[in-house]
Amino acid sequence: MVSAQDINKQMAGAAAAEMVEDGMVLGLGTGSTVNFFLRALGEKVAAGMRVAGIPTSERTATLCREVGIGLLDFAEVGRLDLAVDGADEIDPDFHMIKGGGGALLREKMVAAAADRVVIAVDPSKRVESLGAFPLPVEVVPFGHQQVERRLDAMGISYRLRLADGKPYVTDNGNLILDCGMGDIDDPRALHDSLNAITGVVDNGLFIDLCHCLIVGADGRVEVIEK
Repeated sequence: MVSAQDINKQMAGAAAAEMVEDGMVLGLGTGSTVNFFLRALGEKVAAGMRVAGIPTSERTATLCREVGIGLLDFAEVGRLDLAVDGADEIDPDFHMIKGGGGALLREKMVAAAADRVVIAVDPSKRVESLGAFPLPVEVVPFGHQQVERRLDAMGISYRLRLADGKPYVTDNGNLILDCGMGDIDDPRALHDSLNAITGVVDNGLFIDLCHCLIVGADGRVEVIEK
């Protein structure tokens, strides 16, 4: 049985696919809502639409191949017409927490290269203040304990992300520390202070990287421009 949440995600993903135009070079996000977007886009490609994009994860790349969406990389293109992704949390200022799926670094690189970023979500992802969702921090494996000590000194609780009882490894070969933040009063300042720690690759705070929010809810789609 399809859940109400999945129906909302499907609606948001399908609406995002309607924003894609023939000939676009795309950024292709990662996550359950994006999967609905990719399947809807695959139907358009099967009907003759010509698009290609840069995937933000190997999982996304695999689904793109399945549905016939052409793949590119940054050796071939420098700018993207449109990026479509999801979010774990998004606040009224369109600041986000992302990285629950482990693809935060590639997602941020792709979003930063896009002329327009569309975020598709179900209503549960909209929050008044970021921080209920654990904030992912991607770190290099070497000396990651040093990063953990710095987080301890900052009073930030964390947990090394595991998969099947072993440390989760990103597509970039790194580890993720999931940090319990509580309400984040100043996302921009926290973003900068975390990224200033030697050994941190990037963190899951996305600042000024969303132009349009699509929310699927209760049988309708809401499109909110920043």
